[in-house]
Amino acid sequence: MNLANLPVYTVSQVNGYLKRLMDGDEMLTGLLVRGEISNYKCYPSGHHYFSLKDGEGALRCVLFRGEAARLRFRPANGMRVVAFGRVSVYPRDGAYQLYSQELMQDGRGALDEAFERLRRRLEAEGLFDEASKQPLPAYPGKIALVTSPAGAAVRDMLRILKARWPLAEVLVAPVRVQGAEAAEEIAAAIHRLNNRADIDLIIAGRGGGSTEDLWAFNEEVVARAISLSNIPVISAVGHEPDVTIADYVADLRAATPSNGAELAVPDQGAERARVAQLDRRLARALRIRLEGARRELERLKGSRALENVKVPIQDRRLLVDDLRRRMGLALSHETERARRRLDAQAGRLPQALRARTAGQRGRLGRLAAGLDALSPLKVLGRGYAIARRGEDVVSSIAQAEPGDRLEVLVSDGALSCLIEEKEERTWQ
Repeated sequence: MNLANLPVYTVSQVNGYLKRLMDGDEMLTGLLVRGEISNYKCYPSGHHYFSLKDGEGALRCVLFRGEAARLRFRPANGMRVVAFGRVSVYPRDGAYQLYSQELMQDGRGALDEAFERLRRRLEAEGLFDEASKQPLPAYPGKIALVTSPAGAAVRDMLRILKARWPLAEVLVAPVRVQGAEAAEEIAAAIHRLNNRADIDLIIAGRGGGSTEDLWAFNEEVVARAISLSNIPVISAVGHEPDVTIADYVADLRAATPSNGAELAVPDQGAERARVAQLDRRLARALRIRLEGARRELERLKGSRALENVKVPIQDRRLLVDDLRRRMGLALSHETERARRRLDAQAGRLPQALRARTAGQRGRLGRLAAGLDALSPLKVLGRGYAIARRGEDVVSSIAQAEPGDRLEVLVSDGALSCLIEEKEERTWQ
């Protein structure tokens, strides 16, 4: 074989080719693999790494955090499981592995199959979507417990609710939590509670048990009742490893009934501490504000304006007088400049136009003198007076009667006169 004619590939090219080859194989994109768990490790990231082995071989597997959150059991070395996923190559190290999407205990039979079928169908319908989940009330006034009235779970929830938040009123909606009729009773109780206007929160659950004991919370009728509830629902079923369909649909999953009660209400001790802290912060803020106001008052006490309230007015009057003086000077200067400009322009006019302008100026002067001679003020200056009653000028004795008061205007002021009598005269 002539090696010189063969192309040379990099390691990443080979790994990429194998990955594309395996990703394109329909069988490898979705298969179930049965085996025994070995080398199991759960990292802080939440991802699970392990191998599946049988008598003749082993297969590396990974279960990422999102899929691991849906596990209904805790994996362990030696446990027989069935894993569903796809086989592909991790290009960085060239090793192939099973990317597991679901992990089921082997040999659970019909219940596991029924659980998975219902879970997949409801998930496809959107009943598990986070966007549809309701927020819990911060301070619920009335909480309903949908559970058995005789179990240890209800006693634990009542005890914890009373200790943490005694202000909340608790209503127990008694139902059977296992058996053939349990699912219908749980769903009916949730529907009835939604017809009331005083319920702020529902906790539905029971204590631990086998898969068969918890099965009522895996029934479709319960899942749909929770999904349709307008009241937020906490699912609190079994122990921490137990996962039911109700947990997926509920607005919040609690690991146990006791944990459900803890999640439902705030802790009164923590709330008291928070209020006390806010009270201290408020008092400190008020002290700082008062101290600032006190310093400002001390500053104002020594201000010139408070010592003599007329000072600001006097200052403003001086400012007005100064502005009036400056405005008068500016107006005089501007008028003088305008007059000089007119004189200069008049000097450049033709002789005929200057003569005409001079004639108009003389005529304007004579008219002004005539108007000045006719001015009432000039008349008053020659010894005459003007009598008025209110705003009306009195020019005839018919306009006034004895006893009336008249205002007589003279050249330097006004006289207030009382008419004692009147006499008609003709002036020649």
